[in-house]
Amino acid sequence: MKRSLVETILGAVVLLAAGLFLLYSIKTADIANTDGYEVTADFSSIGGLKPGDIVQISGVKVGTISRVELVPDIYLARVHINIREEYKIPTDTAALITSEGLLGGQYMALEPGADEEMIAPGGVIQYTQAPQNLEQLLGQFIFSMQDDDGSDGEL
Repeated sequence: MKRSLVETILGAVVLLAAGLFLLYSIKTADIANTDGYEVTADFSSIGGLKPGDIVQISGVKVGTISRVELVPDIYLARVHINIREEYKIPTDTAALITSEGLLGGQYMALEPGADEEMIAPGGVIQYTQAPQNLEQLLGQFIFSMQDDDGSDGEL
């Protein structure tokens, strides 16, 4: 009986610690719903971008990706972006999809322009740049190393 009581108390302590870790991770991850406005951007390719990924301006998180869909008429990927209410974006802003590093995930970087007019809620970011494909870049590099006669450049 005494052993059963000790195991029960120890189990409760473990569950309490797990709950505290969960609360801490939710609070520090900043995954709460953002109150803001939505804009869209069309890309020829989105790489590994997915809903929930962050949107940054100058390295500062200003929003999240809320939804990604294919536009059937033009075969482009439409990305719905939820921007926090306190951030206003000029109409000539450019949206770029980039990665956090070689092994890191994707995120969207916004580069604001100099226009004084701001994108309205429900507006569209006109200037977009798809992510660079590492395999294509490597292939171009390898083929650029070959001479015109087909040799690989060795003596």
